[in-house]
Amino acid sequence: MARRALRLASWTSMALAASGFYLYGNKYLDPNDFGAVRVGRAVATTAVISYDYLTSLRSVPYGSEEYLQLRSEIHDLFVSFDDTPLGAASLAQVHKAVLHDGRTVAVKVQHPKVQVQSSKDILLMEVLVLAVKQLFPEFEFMWLVDEAKKNLPLELDFLNEGRNAEKVAQMLKHFDFLKVPQIYWELSTKRVLLMEFVDGGQVNDRDYMERNKIDVNEISRLLGKMYSEMIFVNGFVHCDPHPGNVLVHKRPDTGRVEIVLLDHGLYQVLTEEFRLDYCHLWQSLIWTDMKRVEKYSQRLGAGRLYPLFACMLTARSWDSVTRGISQAPVTATEDSEIRDNAANYLPQISQLLNHVPRQMLLIFKTNDLLRGIEAALGTRASASSFLNMSRCCIRALAVHKKKNTRSFFRRTQISLGEAFSLWQINLHELVLRVKALRLASWVLALLCWLLPAPH
Repeated sequence: MARRALRLASWTSMALAASGFYLYGNKYLDPNDFGAVRVGRAVATTAVISYDYLTSLRSVPYGSEEYLQLRSEIHDLFVSFDDTPLGAASLAQVHKAVLHDGRTVAVKVQHPKVQVQSSKDILLMEVLVLAVKQLFPEFEFMWLVDEAKKNLPLELDFLNEGRNAEKVAQMLKHFDFLKVPQIYWELSTKRVLLMEFVDGGQVNDRDYMERNKIDVNEISRLLGKMYSEMIFVNGFVHCDPHPGNVLVHKRPDTGRVEIVLLDHGLYQVLTEEFRLDYCHLWQSLIWTDMKRVEKYSQRLGAGRLYPLFACMLTARSWDSVTRGISQAPVTATEDSEIRDNAANYLPQISQLLNHVPRQMLLIFKTNDLLRGIEAALGTRASASSFLNMSRCCIRALAVHKKKNTRSFFRRTQISLGEAFSLWQINLHELVLRVKALRLASWVLALLCWLLPAPH
């Protein structure tokens, strides 16, 4: 117990330091990275599967007679079952198996002690956070405990994860580039989830993409398009897009690129008010309307700290925000400047995180993970990603306006305004592409002039 307390104390200290990184979009705090969640990395043998299916035993020693009995019973469920996991996640690990009907499946198995330990560790974390609050009154981190209490039970229920997977698959079915593995309900429980096995490389693996001739810019564009649709249009957001949960591959039948979205345990459901304010805010940031940036930041709880809030959302300096975040990508100098100054804003960051709506916390985390992927692919803060976001904002606001009017004339007016705004974005994107092509041709011509002709 003392060792666990010491570990949790160190995690709490890390949380204080890590909060500064909100300012530049790196290492956002994950409320689910505390306590027994990380115990899930311990080894879970294949007997755990039979725990939910076939027995009420709490644990089975590896190699024991009981284990061998359960191991043989696993063969009643699977033709083959790989003992070595494909990967270990926070709550569980995944094994590859083959059913008797020939289907290859991924079997997600929850660690047997997570359920029991999680409530104890959350209580311990609450005590530690309160202790930190006594030592440093300016740091307000009780929201970490509140989020853990709310989200952990949902993530521990694999049936809830399966329902989320089916919901998002239906919601985004018009995206032919998105693949959500099918859930096999007949063999799934709260602690064991069976789904379609889908292979691929991690979304931040440039070497894999180069070997398979996958365009990193296309992947970045499609990922931004998918998440913009979730956040601005549907308000149902997959909040754990770390590289292990987002795979890419080419379909063997068509050769088309697919993004595979895994691990659907953690979603954020946005209220309509929050979603619309967030739409307005991002539109204002993209088009550099600073009065509206202030207005909608304050509506989202930022108060007088709205410049810091805008920097946290965009992972850009205030100077870049006021000049226009879509005008130029992030530079190494800007990143370094933000990193160097981040520690100076820790009290304000703490205050801000304590006052924004709880929905915003997981949005921060999601934005951070997506930026990490863009950074790994070398496509961070490209103009196209901001334009895709703006398209989704325009569509979402138009749908809301049409829903709240019965006038045919007014609905037609809204539709025309929406079409015109989308046309403006398309024209702007075309101009940017022409400029990029012209610049590329100038660079090529300059290289040809500078380099001597081959003899």
